[in-house]
Amino acid sequence: MIVIQGKGVSKGVLKGNIYFYHRAEKKIEKVSADVEAEKARLAEAQQKAIAQLEVLAENCREEAGDETAILFETHAMFVEDEDYVDAIMSTMEEEQCNAEYAVMMAGEQFAAMFAAMDDAYMQARAADIKDVTQRLLNNLMGIVEGGIDSEEPVILAADDLAPSETLQMDKTKILGFVTQGGSGNSHTAILARTMGIPAICGLGDALKPEYHGRLAYIDGETGQVVLDPDPMTLAAMREKYEKQQKMKELYQQLKGQEDVTLDGRKIKLYCNIGSPEDVASVIANDGQGIGLFRSEFLYLASEDYPTEDAQFEAYKSVAMAMNGKRVIIRTLDIGADKQVGYFNLNKEENPAMGLRAVRICLNRPEVFRTQLRALYRASAYGKVAIMFPMIASVWEVKECRRACQSVMKELTEEGVPFNPDTEIGIMIETPSSVFMAEELAQLVDFFSVGTNDLTQYTLACDRQCNDLGKFFDPHHPAVLRALKMATDAAHKAGIWIGICGELGADISMLPTFLAIGVDELSVTPSAVLPLRAEIRKSIAQTCNLDMLNA
Repeated sequence: MIVIQGKGVSKGVLKGNIYFYHRAEKKIEKVSADVEAEKARLAEAQQKAIAQLEVLAENCREEAGDETAILFETHAMFVEDEDYVDAIMSTMEEEQCNAEYAVMMAGEQFAAMFAAMDDAYMQARAADIKDVTQRLLNNLMGIVEGGIDSEEPVILAADDLAPSETLQMDKTKILGFVTQGGSGNSHTAILARTMGIPAICGLGDALKPEYHGRLAYIDGETGQVVLDPDPMTLAAMREKYEKQQKMKELYQQLKGQEDVTLDGRKIKLYCNIGSPEDVASVIANDGQGIGLFRSEFLYLASEDYPTEDAQFEAYKSVAMAMNGKRVIIRTLDIGADKQVGYFNLNKEENPAMGLRAVRICLNRPEVFRTQLRALYRASAYGKVAIMFPMIASVWEVKECRRACQSVMKELTEEGVPFNPDTEIGIMIETPSSVFMAEELAQLVDFFSVGTNDLTQYTLACDRQCNDLGKFFDPHHPAVLRALKMATDAAHKAGIWIGICGELGADISMLPTFLAIGVDELSVTPSAVLPLRAEIRKSIAQTCNLDMLNA
């Protein structure tokens, strides 16, 4: 029996084959090649791309209707577009080079051509050309879409995973995550909790690449990965798994029930999501709204700045799917641990303290304006609210509100529908925002506390550093006192306050949240029903603030 100990960051027990994630080499260089052989490779890649797109179109037609399916059918047409293919062929013939280089050059040429056009519809086709080009390149280079070349779902293993990598994976093939590095606040951990699957990080070199393909059991609560378990361990794992399934069945009975304590105190249970696809999990777990839509994942999943229309469609789809329930969309929170190449940000010695989130938005008004236009357009299709992250000063909120006013004026002049009463909120995640909470509360409709960053900045502890362990303590009295100060300021101004950080899902903290007076908890979808069970057996009046004095 082999037991590897790490840190459990998403609970659950399961068994499956370990699959080590291999990053494909994407660097493309021009090399001399047999042109006829390269043409044959290209033809094969084209046919494979068309087959892939036909499957995607059919799946979309069944799940989302004809409108979405047309996108993939359009891509299939681009694969065989005469001008596009001629450009590829010409490059191969004139330069006697490999197909990869020719496809890359044609893709760049056509994308630039479409992007330069005056017509907005034609400009949007630049993104289609980029997608088609990338698909052809993947097929030529043997890169598996979704990163997992397995027919069966697997336990995905890696040294660590960047947000952009997890975004592009085929989630249907992932049973759980195990990583050598990472932390409980990594985006792999957050994704696992959103998906409701087990995850373990910090396994170090004990998680060996040679374990690829081996059957293993993982326990996201204890942080153990077990290969070749002895009979006693196997029996214990199976028993824990069965209990886990029974609890899930019991939680299902709470769907449709109110989130209210025994003495009548109501608290909203919302969900955190990273993409429109996550809405299905929100609905399946009976979330009463979305308290945090991490819009930056649209940027992380793209190879260039997502267009206004692309963002609008994503926000609109979420708003409509939630059918009138509040959807709080955070403006892009790029920077720090979420780096996007095409933003061309300077390398920083301390990126967590650097140019990130709202600071980028205020420094790059056109990027900000594009997102705000998409957000306000989406507000016509549901109860959308806009939230600004990383706020430290009153002037920042005033500048954000001026940008909102400017966008609303533009849309009004253009005759584009939007909700002029769209709620505006800010994240409380810096100590300065806590100290300035009374002034900030006069400018917004709600607060949402990002406990991950609030802990990081309050305790001077890098949230991404697994070695800090016990020093990164979201239960620290200083963090909880900051939460109490922000809550008091919000209520004094007559606005509501929620928590959208990972601490919100900590059931042991619920009595403290009730005592502080928090109005809303936004958590991973899988945490909604367990929290509801705890809320419904709590008595708010008996909760105390002892943890603030520890």
